[in-house]
Amino acid sequence: MKARAKIFLLAILLVASFLRLWRISEVPVSLFGDELDVGYHAYSILKTGKDYSGNAWPLHFQSLAEWRTPLYLYSVVPTVAIFGISPLGVRLPAAFFGIVGIWALYLLVKELTKKESVALVAAAVLAFSPWHIQYSRAAFEVTMLLAFLLFGLYFFFKSLEKPSFLWTPVAFLAFTPWIYSTAKLFTPLLLLFLFLVWRKEVLRFPRKDLIKAAVAGLLIGVPIVYSTLFGGGVQRAGYLSVFTDPTRETEIGVARQRDARMRGGLGEGLQPTSLDKLTHNKFSFWTQNIVENYFQAFSTDFLFVKGDLNLRHSINNVGQFYWIEALALLLGTVLFFVKFKDRRVKFFIAFWIIIGVVPSAITRDGGRHATRLILILPPLVFLVSYGLLEGIRGIAKKWRYIFAIAYIGVWILELGFYQHYFWVHNPWDSERWWHSGFKEAIQSIKEIDKNYERVIISMAGEPAWIFFAGWYEYPPDRWHEGFPFEKQVLEGFGEISFIDKFYFGTPQKDVAVYGLGEVIDDKTLYLANAKEVGANLIMEPGRTPAGLTLIKAISYPSGEPAFYLFSGK
Repeated sequence: MKARAKIFLLAILLVASFLRLWRISEVPVSLFGDELDVGYHAYSILKTGKDYSGNAWPLHFQSLAEWRTPLYLYSVVPTVAIFGISPLGVRLPAAFFGIVGIWALYLLVKELTKKESVALVAAAVLAFSPWHIQYSRAAFEVTMLLAFLLFGLYFFFKSLEKPSFLWTPVAFLAFTPWIYSTAKLFTPLLLLFLFLVWRKEVLRFPRKDLIKAAVAGLLIGVPIVYSTLFGGGVQRAGYLSVFTDPTRETEIGVARQRDARMRGGLGEGLQPTSLDKLTHNKFSFWTQNIVENYFQAFSTDFLFVKGDLNLRHSINNVGQFYWIEALALLLGTVLFFVKFKDRRVKFFIAFWIIIGVVPSAITRDGGRHATRLILILPPLVFLVSYGLLEGIRGIAKKWRYIFAIAYIGVWILELGFYQHYFWVHNPWDSERWWHSGFKEAIQSIKEIDKNYERVIISMAGEPAWIFFAGWYEYPPDRWHEGFPFEKQVLEGFGEISFIDKFYFGTPQKDVAVYGLGEVIDDKTLYLANAKEVGANLIMEPGRTPAGLTLIKAISYPSGEPAFYLFSGK
């Protein structure tokens, strides 16, 4: 690598680090439920060697609602040991793998194209990517997934020159299903593709190198396959899959009935015919959903206009790429598949994009789910980079600099708007998506709960167990003793779950918050969701429900009320 290229790469990585680490404890505004789930699992492993459900050193972590892949959770254990269950403790590994993944993309693109310029531009595009920045600043597993995938591919192509490297890409790629579930489908197909396309080179490798690679693949791959099939790992896939969509029967029935009514009117002919059943059935339902998801992933609405509508995955009204990059992506797609000489590399990029969408397409709402679709981010970034450089080179010299300056000018303008929205608008826009307010509420309880005999935490919003466990840093060994939670009947609440003196439930409808003063005393705390109260007690504390004492009001960053902490009188 030339000295100038080293300087450019170092500058890109430094800027990428700043964009991923600066104020990571403050933006996003809070740890949302899944991040706390990661943090409390890591905390439990640190303290007891078990996940918080009591399983020792698991290959899939048993959470309250699902089973989770293990590798990112284990990577969080050291940072939680240093920083506790905090944004920095939980998010730092994601930022680290985000930064390292940019370097890995640089290495891979340089290996594929033998062009330093394309590799540097690809690293820069990924460094400033809204899609990649978003996931590098929260405790999502996917930046780790991309880093392992990119390093695995880089070492595979290096091994074509040096077969002794072969065990390394096999190991990296075999670890990807340990990181995120989409790799459980994508990685086996990728490995099969790589073998088939480069089989002549691979089969000429020395036998000892093939054996080392096979042993590495089996040692790493077999345990996660076994755990996926027999240890709860398929539960999440079953829950998310279009093939288990609970709305299927209803939608098919409504479609068949509509056909029958169109033929026979409102009062007759309501039995579906064989044609109705042939047209509307589970196979047509699955096909329609998968096809819609598949093509939606390539829509301009998802890629360039609105992105993922979940404000944990994308900020409001910002696509996964900048608008100006649509031009570079179009140019790159055409020029790469027309001009690039290595046919096998072209097949490889096409395969990566086409198959990379499949794991998301077969899930519910997978058409614009940026987390599950992130597998296609690197090849799209590569095409954007290739299109930008080859597009500029294809322009007449007298216009070349004008085009480059215009493109970069528009890109800088878009970057500026994105940064403004991210740091100024996004914290308020997404405060509820990131479950803001729970930290302050639970820590307020922790400060004073020794003065009370019972603490009841509302379940009117999100299920509160993990927010309590994580923000309270409840001792995992005691959590194990109480899991799964027992239930008890409380006056005004009915049957609710509890651990120690902490209860999780909501007042019955005939009681609600405004009748709560009649069923709890001054030795009981109740954490209410603000929507249960209706009134803004921050502005009008005099409207506190009768029979209750307002201990504290907790607000969102926008100033809107989030929670109220009451005691009885």
